[in-house]
Amino acid sequence: MTNKTTHSVPVLLLALLLSGCSLNPDYTRPAAPVAADWHAMPGYQIPATGSAAAEMHWHTFFSAPALQQVIEVALKNNKDLRQAVLSIQEARALYRVERADLLPNAALHGDGVYGRTPEDASSTGRAVKTELYEANVGLSSYEIDLFGKVRSNNQAALNEYLATQAAAAAVKNALIAEVANAYLQLLADQKLLALTEKTLEAQKDTYNLLTASLKNGISTEQDLARAETAVETARVNLYQYRRFVAQDRNALFVLLGVPQDDHLVPQTTLDDVVLTETLSPGLPAEVLLLRPDVQQAEYELLARHADIGAARAAFFPSITLTGSYGFASDGLRGLFSGGAANAWTFLPNITLPIFQGGRNKANLDLAHIRKEKAVLNYEATIQEAFRDVADQLAARATLEEQLTAQRRLVAAAQKVYDISDARYKGGIDSFLSVLDSQRALYTYQQAEIEIERQRLANLVNLYKALGGGRADAVSPFYLQKVL
Repeated sequence: MTNKTTHSVPVLLLALLLSGCSLNPDYTRPAAPVAADWHAMPGYQIPATGSAAAEMHWHTFFSAPALQQVIEVALKNNKDLRQAVLSIQEARALYRVERADLLPNAALHGDGVYGRTPEDASSTGRAVKTELYEANVGLSSYEIDLFGKVRSNNQAALNEYLATQAAAAAVKNALIAEVANAYLQLLADQKLLALTEKTLEAQKDTYNLLTASLKNGISTEQDLARAETAVETARVNLYQYRRFVAQDRNALFVLLGVPQDDHLVPQTTLDDVVLTETLSPGLPAEVLLLRPDVQQAEYELLARHADIGAARAAFFPSITLTGSYGFASDGLRGLFSGGAANAWTFLPNITLPIFQGGRNKANLDLAHIRKEKAVLNYEATIQEAFRDVADQLAARATLEEQLTAQRRLVAAAQKVYDISDARYKGGIDSFLSVLDSQRALYTYQQAEIEIERQRLANLVNLYKALGGGRADAVSPFYLQKVL
């Protein structure tokens, strides 16, 4: 029993030295500085059930094939996303560098010394030639992580790596929403352009009719002038929307990251776009933590906690081991034969900081300050995320009803225009009432299209704000696919 205990003591001591301890402060997630529930708009009940955006693949949410196509092109070619992916690779490499310090570094060395001592410098009065050859396996400056400094640096690098993964997921989610919104804007402006072209043709027909009526003495010069202003107003809008459509297309292709090719942008209409409407916002304390930007902020906070552990460990002794074991011979041939002799070195080194001019204290203060900044950044990110979701919920509460009311307004304006046109043709009213009702109808129709786009964009932004597609975050498979 005594022999077993005696033999086990060095083993236990070695295990203790190699395992070390950690001086990292205990981590407690900061309390979310937001309300416990979302604030509902008056008269609007936030849905308690529905699909969780964070667990919904973007293919499921964007069920329209046209939207799926443009988003897939962007995910394969967008330059910002590729930069984010490369940042992940960079952080992964840095983490692997830090992790390598946890293990001893061994290398095979070979040395050869060939020299001559002249007669006047030799103790024997004769010139002496010396040869010495060595081959050994060496351990170079391995630091025993007794107080966890190496492990703390490793944990900081690991959390920085995880933060870049979360940042890439945030870039990906933002890209999906930006591409969808850019495509919706293009479809909306195309619909506005088609409406303007239709309105312009109707106003041209009215102008031509008034021109013929003027020759027959039925209409007046004033009516014709008013009709001409309506025609030119529509023509101005026509050129404006043509410009908007071209600019929308340019903006979309920048997001796609490919040269302009109309085959990559499928032809569809705003009315054909279908999005999942049953999104459940859940509870803030649960949902916000699933957002990749919040996860990124927390990983950065964890990294700063690890920095404190490394700064604390600098106050304690550090032990490094250097050594080698191999063979030595006075001849190169003998090095690889039985004539070689064993050769070894063992150089343990211990360093105890005594006077550093306040360097270690300053580094510890710096680590604490950076940790406090990370806490503030985490809390600010949570608050911005809460506002983002709350804004989209507020818009969702009003846009549907606003669109319904706008459609009723368009229908009423269409009725007014039809009546005014009939009364004018019957000689009851002047052309001015026709022109006013026509202008009002065109304005209300434009507003309807814009509200329709806003309603769809609100669903897109709500999906993003709720951390949509978190389950489809950047994975190693995706990294291989992109790079």
